Amino acid sequence: MALSKFGFIVKGAGLDPAIHRTELKSSTFSMIAVGVSNIEEAPSVAAQMKAEGIELIELCGAFGPSATAAVSRVLGSDYPIGTVTYGPDAIDPMHKLFS
Repeated sequence: MALSKFGFIVKGAGLDPAIHRTELKSSTFSMIAVGVSNIEEAPSVAAQMKAEGIELIELCGAFGPSATAAVSRVLGSDYPIGTVTYGPDAIDPMHKLFS
């Protein structure tokens, strides 16, 4: 079975999941991206995505292990959750960007 419905949750200041939602779609694949302003909103957004038939959810790099685990607890251990990560070469540029 090929993945046909993918979800992505991004965290950013001022994002409202009721408003900040977009879809990329072809005849065989769709990606829903939803913005949240804090990581506490992610579990409920993820649960809604699962209810809509999203097969896999990825969280942006702002989500660490504990936030990813919180989402996983809501969706169940048999549901795939991923998190964007950055390699060691990104440490200095990320520090510069966020300091």
